[in-house]
Amino acid sequence: MSSTFFIPAVNMMGLGSLGEAMQAIARYNLRKALIVTDAGLARAGVAERVAGLLAEQRIDAVIFDGAQPNPTIGNVQKGLALLRQSQCDFIISLGGGSPHDCAKGIALCATNGGEIADYEGVDRSSKPQLPLVAINTTAGTASEMTRFCIITDESRHVKMAIVDRNVTPLLSVNDPALMAAMPKGLTAATGMDALTHAVEAYVSIAATPITDACALKAIELIARHLRQAVAQGDDLQAREQMAYAQFLAGMAFNNASLGYVHAMAHQLGGFYDLPHGVCNAVLLPHVEAFNAQVSAARLRDVAKAMGESVEGLSEAAGAECALAAIRRLSVDIGIPAGLAELGARREDIPTLAANALKDACGLTNPRPASQAEIEAIFHAAF
Repeated sequence: MSSTFFIPAVNMMGLGSLGEAMQAIARYNLRKALIVTDAGLARAGVAERVAGLLAEQRIDAVIFDGAQPNPTIGNVQKGLALLRQSQCDFIISLGGGSPHDCAKGIALCATNGGEIADYEGVDRSSKPQLPLVAINTTAGTASEMTRFCIITDESRHVKMAIVDRNVTPLLSVNDPALMAAMPKGLTAATGMDALTHAVEAYVSIAATPITDACALKAIELIARHLRQAVAQGDDLQAREQMAYAQFLAGMAFNNASLGYVHAMAHQLGGFYDLPHGVCNAVLLPHVEAFNAQVSAARLRDVAKAMGESVEGLSEAAGAECALAAIRRLSVDIGIPAGLAELGARREDIPTLAANALKDACGLTNPRPASQAEIEAIFHAAF
């Protein structure tokens, strides 16, 4: 069976890579950037700093700080209007998954026309998006380098999964110096998001030897460094290793795709506006317990990558070891114990489950599920 491996053309990583990226951008002969970010990074002066670095390269910039958590169709529309009004010829996304996804939506509509909802699903666009440079400030979503774009449809209270080769950024930047100020809660949530990416990609029916290698290394690095990154945010060594880990996890799921954890988490985010990484962290052991019937051997590999001793264990026992290791990591970094703590309601489960089964991320889950089985996983996660 053939496979295609998607990744941005250029990816810059490590301390000092932000400055190097500015020089690289100048070589593309781009004229004016729309910097898509969130209000917090704008208030902190990070967007102005990037605009200043661009000015040193004789590149103009306009800042759009309207990317809210779980970005919406409305966010994309407002950013697109500012891009056209300002006559920008490329976009810089600055932040975590929300600014990156919002920027992808803007960039895709800028060249393809229509509304971002027109592109829900897989490869629905016909033209490459406007050039996009993605500068990451978190270590989790890997949205700076993937072909995934998640936008909330406010009217339906649903997160749309747009999986499109044309939303892959031109250039990604992961400078851990930009991540040092991340608060503990965000560090924990984004780190567990990265772990979910790696685990789901590893058990995916679309996994390949390339994605397997990326996923297992990501799992190893997360198990080794996430606790320290949460406990000591200014530890740049831990931050850098988490940056590599989330990027490797992104390489894995960008090509092997995901599974029911993300399909279900998207519904929680769209319905209740909950943080994506936390939803993933809560759901991950429950979905993988469901998958263990067909993926026990792979989950045993996950346990080994997390540093657990699995020698002599059966596949089933190894899978249980992986689930226990995931739960311990979540507890150690302060992830809520269940969906009830997040404000989810049991009476909404039938709707959440029905929508999850429509999500494109579920197509590569190793074990198909019925509506009743998805509902049961939601109940277990409470």
